[in-house]
Amino acid sequence: MTEETIYSGLQQLGAQTGLPNSPEDAVLERVANPQADVKYMVRFVAPEFTSLCPMTSQPDFAHLVIDYVPRDWLVESKSLKLFLGAFRNHGSFHEDCTMKVARRIVDLLDPHWLRIGGYWYPRGGIPIDVFWQTGAAPADVWIPEQGVPGYRGRG
Repeated sequence: MTEETIYSGLQQLGAQTGLPNSPEDAVLERVANPQADVKYMVRFVAPEFTSLCPMTSQPDFAHLVIDYVPRDWLVESKSLKLFLGAFRNHGSFHEDCTMKVARRIVDLLDPHWLRIGGYWYPRGGIPIDVFWQTGAAPADVWIPEQGVPGYRGRG
C-alpha cells in the first residue's frame, strides 16, 4: 500500500525528465505548502540562466533571483529548473524572458508576494537589469536584499 503525500501527484520528480523544447512546453509543478499557516520567504537563484536573442540567435546570459512568499503552494524545484532550462533555445528579449518567468510562477502559485530580479550580462556593451514584484512586500516577513551588485565591468 502506497501512502499519499504532498509529492504524490508530481510527474517529474524522481523520474528522468528531458529538457522541454520551449518554456510553453515546460510543465511547472507545485506542491501543497505544509507551513501555509506561517508567512516566510523562499528564494531561488539561477546564476546561469540562458536564452537566445530573438534577432541574432546569439546566447544571452543572466543571473535570476526569484523571491516569493508562498500562500497554499510551493513551486517544485526540479520542474522550475526544467522550466528555466527551456529558455536556452527560446528567442526573447531580456525583459520578456524575465517577465515570462515571473508571471508563470505567479499564475501557478498565487503567492502572497513575488519579486524577480533579472541581472543580464552585457550585450553590445550594455547590461540590462529587469525588476518586477507583485506589490508591496509583506511587512511581517524578512525580505533580504537580493545581493547582486550592479555590473561594473573591469573597473
